[in-house]
Amino acid sequence: MAAVVEQALASFLAAQELKAWDAATLNCMLFPAAWAIWLGHRDPVEKWRGAFASEAEYLAIVRAAGGCVPLMEKAAERINARRLMVPVCGAVGVIGSHTNFDRQFGAIFDGRRWLVRFTNRIGSMAARPLAIWSI
Repeated sequence: MAAVVEQALASFLAAQELKAWDAATLNCMLFPAAWAIWLGHRDPVEKWRGAFASEAEYLAIVRAAGGCVPLMEKAAERINARRLMVPVCGAVGVIGSHTNFDRQFGAIFDGRRWLVRFTNRIGSMAARPLAIWSI
């Protein structure tokens, strides 16, 4: 099963690398949602997709929600994701600062490290997981 997830994740990441970063359509929080959709789930962020057009508007939503964890929690509930204590390959999560909402990132665990969508690429980030889900 792990090999199947690894192969699906590799295909997903290759496809995502071809897409340009855009605050409104492809950012660090929409990155895990795209992974869920790739796996066949309905859009977990459908309720707030398209609700912002800029990084500033996106950050306002994050701050109003109390950070990325509550947003990701609602998205996870929408697709019946299971909360985890330890990440597994293909898990999604919020990593970063517990108190600085501007330094929280939606991420995907590749089995070794957390991957984040940066403005110019997908890369790994060493940060503490704040919440993790199996999708």
